[in-house]
Amino acid sequence: MKLYIGNQNYSSWSLRAWLGFAQNGLEVEIEKLKLFTPEFYQTLQGVTPTGKVPALVDGELVVWDSLAILEYLNEVKLGGKAWPSDGRERAKARAIACEMHSGFSALRNELPMNCRARRKVVLSEQARLDVARIDAIWSEQMTQYPQQWLFGAWSIADAMYAPVVLRFITYQIPLSEQAALYRDKVLQSAAMQRWLAEAAQESDIVSEDEAGEEVAI
Repeated sequence: MKLYIGNQNYSSWSLRAWLGFAQNGLEVEIEKLKLFTPEFYQTLQGVTPTGKVPALVDGELVVWDSLAILEYLNEVKLGGKAWPSDGRERAKARAIACEMHSGFSALRNELPMNCRARRKVVLSEQARLDVARIDAIWSEQMTQYPQQWLFGAWSIADAMYAPVVLRFITYQIPLSEQAALYRDKVLQSAAMQRWLAEAAQESDIVSEDEAGEEVAI
């Protein structure tokens, strides 16, 4: 298998797909491309119909959506363990994951992932509502699964919310006590620490994702 990703400092959707491999100890060839460069588009032109990352190539199969990549790994490599085993919990986990996949547009637009930075922004009302909803999701799950992943064991739902953890760190977003416990668990995980270390080695600047004002770290 080969996984095409973008700059680790900025590419939130790449992180989600990458975590499916890293969190589960799965081997994959990684090709990292610099976002929005001619080489980026030239490379992907013959790989994926969307011209976007992430893209997973497995033989003749190409999967070009983060959630679809995670679902594929769950089916062919993980024996279904990337979702909760209980049917009711599995349905809830899928709902939570899909809520992130299709929603929270204000938060994602106003707080682009930028791992290396510490920045300050003034959030819109809709973005504040997005933050409150995510806080509520994390808090509810931590009440049920204290100091664990969202559903006890790591799941695709955790992959979908991982970039939000990094956004909240970058923009110093205050959270409730329970939500902060989940944020810290994700941040301290070995896979996330590896991603951050690799992102720190990059020097490219994507101006579109340098939102707000820089603050001292």
